[in-house]
Amino acid sequence: MADGIQNGQAKRVSNAAIFAGCAVFVAGMVGAAYASVPLYRLFCQVTGYNGTTQRVEQYSDKILNKSIQVTFDANISPGLNWEFKPAKAVSPKIGETVQIEYSATNRSSKPTTGSAVFNVTPMEAGAYFNKVECFCFTEQTLQPGQSVQMPVVFFVDPELATAPETKNIKTITLSYTFYPSEPSKPVAALPEGQKAGAQKTGTQNTGVGKL
Repeated sequence: MADGIQNGQAKRVSNAAIFAGCAVFVAGMVGAAYASVPLYRLFCQVTGYNGTTQRVEQYSDKILNKSIQVTFDANISPGLNWEFKPAKAVSPKIGETVQIEYSATNRSSKPTTGSAVFNVTPMEAGAYFNKVECFCFTEQTLQPGQSVQMPVVFFVDPELATAPETKNIKTITLSYTFYPSEPSKPVAALPEGQKAGAQKTGTQNTGVGKL
């Protein structure tokens, strides 16, 4: 009888522990959802992990006589009333620099701001997809009904054709997702004639000694 009571108590304790663990997990996932965009941005910029592309300052100096198909995908997060269209697929030579354009239109009746995150599939190709110019992580504020063209300039690193994990890849897809964001407030300029040091101490520059 005593063993049965102990077993019942142990089972209740175990169930309570499982429930508590699930609650903590759910709370963590909710928090992660709110922080996902800025954390994703930081993580991508630092690591280039999980199919994220590389940002470079110069073009490829080598072009192979081999083409690869590049397709494009466009997504909008709930809460942003935009129309977001991808560019048409292209088939550049590996190493060739290409410019394409996405387009976005604000369908709401007020100015709205969005910021885009991105990824590349298959994930193994992310390290070889080099962007020279893009609109990722840059705030885009559109007026009601306004449309914009957003260029992306890129090339596929020739090493993709020889790396064991990527040499058989025939198609790469670049995908962007726009999320709603609050426009950044401009930093207020110092009043004319006021010194930076005076602002820090809370004193005003009276202009004494000024020629």
